[in-house]
Amino acid sequence: MRIACVQSNVEFGDPSANAAKAIARLRELKSEGVDLAVFPEAYLTGYCVDSSEAACSIAIPSDADPLDRLRAACDEVDMLAILGFAESDGPVVHNTAALFQPGCEPCFYRKTHLPDLGLDKFVAAGQALPVFDTRLGRIGILICFDLRPPEAARVLALNGAELIVLPTNWPEGAEVSAAHISIARAAENRVFIATCNRVGVENGFRFIGTSKIIDVTGRVLAAAGASEETIVADIDLSDARQKRTVGIPGKYETEVFASRNPSLYGRIVEG
Repeated sequence: MRIACVQSNVEFGDPSANAAKAIARLRELKSEGVDLAVFPEAYLTGYCVDSSEAACSIAIPSDADPLDRLRAACDEVDMLAILGFAESDGPVVHNTAALFQPGCEPCFYRKTHLPDLGLDKFVAAGQALPVFDTRLGRIGILICFDLRPPEAARVLALNGAELIVLPTNWPEGAEVSAAHISIARAAENRVFIATCNRVGVENGFRFIGTSKIIDVTGRVLAAAGASEETIVADIDLSDARQKRTVGIPGKYETEVFASRNPSLYGRIVEG
């Protein structure tokens, strides 16, 4: 499969404009043979708010017109897409990513690990780590800070995720996540990781870009700089089903999951 990460700036508080930009990009990527396009965290709405009132003012419901238009565009170009938005769910706001698959109802993931920053100061945490069965393979979604605790990516991998997609809003100061942690999560779980950050400045925060597509060994297949650009890579998800690494056959081999000793790990879930 061919995956693209569309590293973009965002029009704060203008879901319609951001959706139109994404739809135009999807049509361009179709001609490049892309199967899955990934856009940043909070792509439709923006992220940098400083009050619950401001969070509510930019949030949109999961059936809002910009999302319906994106769903129709994915049907039109016969392509999957994942992108983020501030979701209004009655009186509650979530930091959400939508997965669009042609001919299917949209799927949604709500961010489960929340930093003390921007939109995330004012949203409710999600309570599930689903793995989505798609026509391309088994995809897990995390959002930005979800990648920092290692347990979330490990749970997705243990539940069969072959690709973990990370829409993100890494600002200045988050360079270690982009440069190191994303690579570690891929290698330690033998899954593909695709990170899609945004760029530009929003309400005083500057975003660093540096999106990456990483293979199951931690090798970077494609990497972006600090400005708007789209990175593309071809990946074979069957590689993520093989959890054994063979250095020297019969002499140096390692097994990612079979080598685990869960009886030692109880402290992790004690809270």
